[in-house]
Formats: sequence, structure tokens, C-alpha cells
Amino acid sequence: MRAEVYAVGIGPGSLDLLTPQAEKVLKSCTAVAGYKLYLEQIGPLIAGKKIIPGGMGQEVERCTRALEAALEGETVAVVSSGDAGVYGMAGLLMELTQEKRFSEIEIIVVPGITAALSCAALAGAPLMNDFAVLSLSELMTPEAVIRKRLEAVAQLDLPVALYNPKSRKRHVLLEYAVEMFRKYGGDQLPGALVRDAWREGQCVRFFTLGQFPFDEVQMTTLVLIGNSQTRIANGRMFCLRGYREKYGVGQ
Repeated sequence: MRAEVYAVGIGPGSLDLLTPQAEKVLKSCTAVAGYKLYLEQIGPLIAGKKIIPGGMGQEVERCTRALEAALEGETVAVVSSGDAGVYGMAGLLMELTQEKRFSEIEIIVVPGITAALSCAALAGAPLMNDFAVLSLSELMTPEAVIRKRLEAVAQLDLPVALYNPKSRKRHVLLEYAVEMFRKYGGDQLPGALVRDAWREGQCVRFFTLGQFPFDEVQMTTLVLIGNSQTRIANGRMFCLRGYREKYGVGQ
């Protein structure tokens, strides 16, 4: 029988938004690997299990230890915030199984609600049509590549969700992103900052690009920038999809 490792997306951190499948896997596994903060968020579900913790920058070590535990007979879950396949650990686990010693391990991906969707729900419905998702972290992607992608998306008039917009030492790419979207979309393009979505301290802040609130962006913030069809009304941000033109909705 092949060993199995589950790559589990735990959503934004609230147990209310953990999928039933993810909850079932976490309860049935014997070992759980993950970033310390994410393990704390699912603490009630993993009490008494073998824990394989790790900090930021220790992803390869943590996933390697999880795979080794699976070879030793443990039923292992590797948790990621949001969805394990969106800036999470699913891909890294699959990369590691290219090594001969791990080649017989099957990686099973358990989906979760990713930040773009959980934050969009709090803001309204800003991703109603086509949209883009980009990370501004240059830890894994060269800065030049991120800049190229930002300008390309800005020219396409697509709403965008920007992950990892800022850290204590990193803010230049956020400034560049705002510059690009202002260049192609204008100062009145609407957006929203969503901080600590579905957790304590949750905050939603609407803005227009000409008055972008840089000082309010934190490490736990997701930035949503709309397009020419995005509106803010009644405290909600939403993207028109074409129902007015096709069916006369709202006229």
C-alpha cells in the first residue's frame, strides 16, 4: 500500500470556514506539519497528534520531515492557509516526491478557501468576472518577473487580488503595482484592503487608487484592485458582469 500525505488547505483561519473534508482529514491523521500560526488556528482538531512545526523559510525542511514521517507509518497532513495549491505546500510536496526515496508517496490535495475568495466575500463581489491573482513576494519569484506581470495585468483591465503586498522590509512592489494600475486605469479605480479576514482584528477599507492607503497595509492584508466595471455602493464593492446590458438589470 502506498504511503499518503495530505496537503490540506485550512482556509483563512476561522474553523467555520474549514471544509468538512479538511476537518475529516485533520481528525483522522496521526501527524500534522505546518507553520506555527496555522497549527494554532486548528489547535482543537490536532490536540494529541504528532506535530511537525516550522517557521517561515523552513518549508522544504518541514515538508521533507512530513514525507519521512509518512514513510515511517504516520498518516500525515501538511497544512497551508487558504488553499494548499495556491501559494501553499501542495506543489512543493509534489516536487519532493520526484526524489527516489519519496517517489512512492501519493500526495492528496484537500482544497480550502483561498484568500482571494475569503477577502472578496468580505468586500462584496469584486471578482464577479475574469480576474487575476498575483503575489508581490520576491522570495520565490524574481522582482523583474513580478513587475512584468503587474504591468501586463494592469493593461488588461482585470480586477486583481494582490497577495503578500508588504512586509517590514518590502514595499517597493506595492508602490509599483499602484503606479501601474493608476497608469492604465486612472486615479478613480476602486479597491479594498482586507486585513485579518475572518479572524480577530478583521478590517475592510475601501479606497480609490489616487488615495491609496499605503500606511494601512500590513503583512496580513490582501489588496483588491478593481477595473473599469467595478463599483462601490452601499458599503460593498462589486464588479458588473453585463447583466444590465443583456437583461436590463438595475435600470
